[in-house]
Amino acid sequence: MSQTTNHHHAYINDILEYLHQRRGFDSSGYRPPMLKRRIGNRLAKLNMDSHQEYFDYLKSHEDELTALQEVLTINISRFFRNTYIFEYISKHLLPEIISKKLSSNDKIIRIWSAGCSTGEEPFSMAILLNELIKNEYQNMRTMIIATDIDEKVIQHARKGIYSSDRVGNIRHRLIKKYFIQNEDEFALSPEILKIVMFSKYDMLDKNVNSPPESIYGDFDVVLCRNLLIYFKLDSQKQIFEKLYNSLNENGVLILGESESIIGPFKDKFLKESRLCKIFTRLN
Repeated sequence: MSQTTNHHHAYINDILEYLHQRRGFDSSGYRPPMLKRRIGNRLAKLNMDSHQEYFDYLKSHEDELTALQEVLTINISRFFRNTYIFEYISKHLLPEIISKKLSSNDKIIRIWSAGCSTGEEPFSMAILLNELIKNEYQNMRTMIIATDIDEKVIQHARKGIYSSDRVGNIRHRLIKKYFIQNEDEFALSPEILKIVMFSKYDMLDKNVNSPPESIYGDFDVVLCRNLLIYFKLDSQKQIFEKLYNSLNENGVLILGESESIIGPFKDKFLKESRLCKIFTRLN
């Protein structure tokens, strides 16, 4: 390893340690290549040539601390991302879960969207459930909890206002029914907004096993899509432990396309679909 590369690594570590001291953001569980790449994006944005120059700038610009934390935690999102998964959820998964609940006189369906970013995923689920319950299961109630580590994206999500590129996957009928259009912006109706409860939550927080708003977990469905890919294996194990424990008996875990159940948890989940990363919790 060259001396220049060593210097880069040292300054990247200094940058991350400084961010941890100032903002409490712990990057230790994240994959180093992702961290390096996204810090590099900030250098490019500011037209800087060295990590030392950037570190000096960071220490004297509070707004850059915010920008850095945002770029390190950002997660691209849009409504009904991977539409075939939502087709499966709508036509198979949710009707099965609701049917079982009604037979046991349990009239609330509990869902957690982990790493929800700006809210498109939990609101997609809210729209699906609203359609299903209004048409076929009027006695059911819905509780969706959505969490992310980034307070800024949570604030954005609570507003429920999106640009046209974020709603491109939504059927025209549903856009007309659940959104109010104002030029290039689409605002969700209060009917959908009230279904989702947003909160800040760190998946690597060892002191809290599930979102505090859920009280005790016991979720029917947990969506954790395209989040695990950012973490080291040890951190993934910690997250899987939380996901497993947060699900109720026979609860369902939904992962991203490029994610899989890892090592010690392979015997704790059963894959439900050949085409989708949907797994049922085993006891």
